[in-house]
Amino acid sequence: MEKPRTPVGEQPEHGYTGEKEALLRRLKRIEGQVRGVARMVDEDQYCIDILTQISAINAAMHKVSVQLIGDHISHCVIQAAHESQSTGNPDIVQDKVTEATAAISRLLR
Repeated sequence: MEKPRTPVGEQPEHGYTGEKEALLRRLKRIEGQVRGVARMVDEDQYCIDILTQISAINAAMHKVSVQLIGDHISHCVIQAAHESQSTGNPDIVQDKVTEATAAISRLLR
C-alpha cells in the first residue's frame, strides 16, 4: 500500500500531532534509560538489575506503542472512514484497518 505524499513545505497531520511534545519527552526518557542500561553493562552490574531495567524500558515502549495505535485509530482510521463514506470507496477505510491490524500484529510478536 502506497502512503500518501505530503506536498513540499507542508507538514502532515497525524493522530499524535497534538501530543507530539509529550511523546518526544517520553521517548527521550526511554533513550536515557537505554543509555543507563549500556552503562550498567559497561560497569559489570548484576544481570538481574539490568534485566529489571530492560523490563522497564519494554513497558515504557509498550505505552508509547499503545498510544500511537490509539491515535492512529482515532485519527487516521476515522478520517479514512469519513472519506470512504463520502467517496463510496470501501477500500479506503479497509486499507487503514489492514494497516492498523498489521501494526498491532507486529507489536504482539
